[in-house]
Amino acid sequence: MRTPLLRTPLFRSIVALGFLCTLATSAFAQSVVRGKVTDAQGKPVADATVDFASTDSNRKTSTKTDKNGEFLQVGLQSGGYKVTASKQGVGSQTKDAQVKQGPSVIPTFSLSAASAAGGGGAENKAETAAINAAATAAIDALKSGKNEEAIAKFNEVIAKVPTCADCYFNIGMAYQNQQKYAEAEAAYKKVIELKPDSADAYTGLATIYNAQKKFDLAADASAQASKLSAPAGGGGNAEASYNQGVIFFNAGKFAEARDQFEAATKTDPNNAMAQYQLGMASLNLGKIPEAVAALEAYLKIDPSGPKAAEVKSSLPALQQMLKK
Repeated sequence: MRTPLLRTPLFRSIVALGFLCTLATSAFAQSVVRGKVTDAQGKPVADATVDFASTDSNRKTSTKTDKNGEFLQVGLQSGGYKVTASKQGVGSQTKDAQVKQGPSVIPTFSLSAASAAGGGGAENKAETAAINAAATAAIDALKSGKNEEAIAKFNEVIAKVPTCADCYFNIGMAYQNQQKYAEAEAAYKKVIELKPDSADAYTGLATIYNAQKKFDLAADASAQASKLSAPAGGGGNAEASYNQGVIFFNAGKFAEARDQFEAATKTDPNNAMAQYQLGMASLNLGKIPEAVAALEAYLKIDPSGPKAAEVKSSLPALQQMLKK
């Protein structure tokens, strides 16, 4: 039987963030940073992360945008800051800002994909166009399986936008496609350095560790991905549970694998591959009734799926065993 694989996203799209930030002061001489985050089309970006990193010390803090893409941060100490607005799958942009206490006025400013490089007017627009063109070409190359070309193009974007976490993620995918696992690992770890809450990056690490049979590392990375991708209101994540199950299955830990696949099917009863793997794990544990039920569920969900022929061939014999 072929070793099951983890599921990972094919690629991450890159869309520039427009980041509008106004700094003001309150009657209590506290700094008040107000701003808004929008996407390339000018639409508000809800639940974006806005990070403030002091350039004078190790102070860091962050906040989130509301449904209107607006944020508010009160009480920052005076000094210079790197302000970064980001959201997975949308983009990330950084701007220098000077925060002061008392009645100071700092004009509103707008960030484009190339704003960190400085300049303005036609030069800024030309640089933005060049970055967008390189990003588009990189994604097209990755979709077409041209991994080396994709890596080169993503590196062009990184040269202009060093905080492009999605670029590093896609580079990791390109190296993973070539089974260059050391390079893929470095790229995924760079994503985590830039965005510590990136569940996709941890899933990428779990995938390459799994492929190298480094099952303990794979399990740790997958567990972190599961933790980060868990719904805010509680409950499970079917894809994360499935990936954990695959790692346990490949390591020969069938009881643990069965528990994870069962969790995945409870969270998403229509997850056909989770049903199939639940059947395989149960079969390895000698739990024939559970195996039959899961494999029957697989065929009901995906009667012409990639495992359908295999299941249709083996299921009658298993069903017959239950009648004895």
